[in-house]
Amino acid sequence: MTDRDDLDMLAAEFVLGTLDARERATVAARRKSESDLDEMITAWEQRLTTLTDEVMPVTPAPELYQRIEQHIDALDTPRAGANTDSDDKSNVIALHKRLRRWQWSTALASAAAMVLVAVLAFQPAPEQGPQSFVAVFQQNDQQPAFMLSVDLTNRQMQIRPVTAEPMQGKSYQMWIKADSLGPNPRSLGVLNDNLKLERAALRDYDPELLKEATFGISVEPEGGSPTGQPTGPAIHGYLYPIADEGSQPSH
Repeated sequence: MTDRDDLDMLAAEFVLGTLDARERATVAARRKSESDLDEMITAWEQRLTTLTDEVMPVTPAPELYQRIEQHIDALDTPRAGANTDSDDKSNVIALHKRLRRWQWSTALASAAAMVLVAVLAFQPAPEQGPQSFVAVFQQNDQQPAFMLSVDLTNRQMQIRPVTAEPMQGKSYQMWIKADSLGPNPRSLGVLNDNLKLERAALRDYDPELLKEATFGISVEPEGGSPTGQPTGPAIHGYLYPIADEGSQPSH
């Protein structure tokens, strides 16, 4: 490692705050007369200061400081039977080197954490396709009997009668069919007297499945199909995206 590398490391430690009070005061004094050191400190501040804007402050657990103090005390305690007169200097040098390695490791870890936060914070969100869809239920060229609107974000639906009207002794029942659901359609529910259906009827279905599914409304005996499958005349519809005017129908 060159002298310039050492100076750059010192600048990084100064900006990251891993120097002790005496070292920090020394570096602060040096930067006033050493232009290279001052430029390096400024460069590190520019690299890291903007990243800290995205980092929420976190208070360390109270026991963390206690563990650090205990570890330092253990390092400062001479081993039993050791020659303290001859070993004092080497122990101090070793401890200083170990502390410097810990400080630099902390600096690198802090920088890496801030870079990771920045990458995650500024990563562009993936493009999202249309989330609002509509289906029209009509027989041949007749006026639509029903319209279905679906919000895939929260899987909420709304069925609205257009020309359909309640029928005496009959009920409308809504169905969904998709390859992944098997060969038979599944009931989404029987429309009530106002020809409405629970908005959360699609809550158990994956949005991708809904985009490709076929929806149907059949005429059943009052209260719904007695067999669990459509028994009367049915009209079908598919979901078409409406959020993007350039989007093409799912079918």
